[in-house]
Amino acid sequence: MTPVEIHEGDGPVILGLPHTGTFLPDDIRARLNPRGQVLADTDWHIHRLYDGLLPGATTVRATFHRYVIDANRGPDDASLYPGQNTTGLVPLTDFDGAPIWTEEPSEDQIAARKAAFHAPYHAALTAQIERVRALHGVAILYDCHSIRSHIPFLFEGRLPDFNIGTNSGASCDPRLEQAVFDLCAATGRSHVLNGRFKGGWTTRHYGQPGQGVHAIQMELAQSTHLATETPPFAYDEAKADALRLTLRAILERLAALAPELRA
Repeated sequence: MTPVEIHEGDGPVILGLPHTGTFLPDDIRARLNPRGQVLADTDWHIHRLYDGLLPGATTVRATFHRYVIDANRGPDDASLYPGQNTTGLVPLTDFDGAPIWTEEPSEDQIAARKAAFHAPYHAALTAQIERVRALHGVAILYDCHSIRSHIPFLFEGRLPDFNIGTNSGASCDPRLEQAVFDLCAATGRSHVLNGRFKGGWTTRHYGQPGQGVHAIQMELAQSTHLATETPPFAYDEAKADALRLTLRAILERLAALAPELRA
C-alpha cells in the first residue's frame, strides 16, 4: 500500500486530504483495542465529497489512518492547541478521550511510522506545492477535513457546519479568507472563522503568503454529509449533493482569485 495518492492537475488549487485513509498495517491493527479498531475519528467520505468539484485541482491524499500517524501534526508533536484537549502525532486516545491501544507504540515504532508514512505524505505535498507555484506563480492549499459535530472532550456544544481555519489570518491572503467566509455565510448554515479549529500543522506550516503559498483549512461537521455520525458512518447522498454546491463555489472562487495573488 502506497502511503500517498497523488493526482496532478494544471490549476492553482491543491486539495490536501490527510485524514480520509483507513489503511492499517497488520501489526498496528493488532495493537488497537476494539474501540480503536472502529476508526471513529476518520474523516469519513471526504475524498468522495470533494471528488470532481474543481477540474484542474491537484489532490494529495494520505491512504493510512491517522491512528498510524497523524499527517496533520508536526513531526515534533508540538501541541496545536496548548491548554485544550487534543490528540497527538500518534494518538493515544480517540476524540472522546478513551484509550485506543492495547499496547501503546514505542518511540522507535513512532520513528519508523514517521519515516514510512508521515515523511512521504509531506514530501509529496511539498513537491506538488512547488510544482503548482512554478506553473502559476502561486499555490493555494485547501486542506479538507471533517469531524463529528458533538465531541464534549474537544469542544462544548454543537460545532458549526463550516469551520474555516487560517491560523488567525497568517496562512493566506485576506481575500481568500474573506471569499470562503462569505460563501459559507451565504448558505445560511452555521459557520465560524478561526474558532475551535484554526488550521492544523499543514495549514500553519505551508501557509506562507509572502512566498506565494496560501493555505486554508475547512473542517466540516460530519452532520453535513453523513446519515449518522456513528457506525457505519454512511454517506448521505442528498445532504452531500447540497453541500457540494457550496464546496464547488468555494473552490472555483479560490481558483479565480489566484491570478490576483501573484507577487
